Amino acid sequence: MERGAYSTAGTDSVLARLRAKLPEFTGALRRVAEQVLTDPSGAARATIVELAVRSHTSPATITRFCRAVGFEGYADLRLAIAGETGRAARSAGWLVDIGREIEPGDPLERVLGQIMAADTRAMQDTAAMTDLVEVERAADAIAAAERVDIYGASGSALVGAEMQFSLHRIGIAAWSWPDVHNGLASAALLSAGDVALGISHSGQTRETIEMVAEAGSRGAITVALTSFPRSPLADVADVVLTTATQATTFRPDSLSARHPQLVVLDLLYIAVAQRTHERAHAAFQRTAQAVAGHRLREVV
Repeated sequence: MERGAYSTAGTDSVLARLRAKLPEFTGALRRVAEQVLTDPSGAARATIVELAVRSHTSPATITRFCRAVGFEGYADLRLAIAGETGRAARSAGWLVDIGREIEPGDPLERVLGQIMAADTRAMQDTAAMTDLVEVERAADAIAAAERVDIYGASGSALVGAEMQFSLHRIGIAAWSWPDVHNGLASAALLSAGDVALGISHSGQTRETIEMVAEAGSRGAITVALTSFPRSPLADVADVVLTTATQATTFRPDSLSARHPQLVVLDLLYIAVAQRTHERAHAAFQRTAQAVAGHRLREVV
């Protein structure tokens, strides 16, 4: 499989595919994609003329859009979206419209349902598109690494800190760098046998790209975690891991990417622990003993 590509066979998600391809679309095609992603259930119910009106395009543009995302015509696209949104609601167990906006007056029960359904869908899409060969490549590199640098900004920095903590607990020498100056200085000291992991939902965060590129120029193996496999961050990485997102009101894609990112990084962490089983097990025991005295004793 081509680096940065992902498999959609069998568990194909047209909405996840659209989100990943969104940066490639311009003009009228992008307006159609944004309309479908904003209201997928509405798109599944709309005629080709109705979707053209909503996206301020034309029926001919809708037809071109369908072919651009791998469908022969609009009927096939509608059927795929309808099946996908229907499966998501049924599997989540909530009678919700995942594409529906959360209104200021919505009860928290409804809001909770929207959030859980959206996150469940995003994690299912992420699992479907995850290239396990790429995960194994990243795990092999980290398990053998002298040190691991993790780069990310804003929310991605928080996700990176979680990964650093997990790796550190199993004896992997890992550092998390949310500051570009410190990150670049650390990246400049990496060499062959080290690993640099850059995290960015958009794959366009300049600071993260610079740090990963610097690490790569020093011989380190570079890994990208992004929702866009053809983004600038993916272009500078040796290994690309992808995630899917499902935005909700007040949680745009960049914020809703957190849970899917953690799913992929948890998978990567477990894969590393499997490869370093004896060292990881010993490290867990030692770190647990080190903090045992700071836990409250059970009251009898």
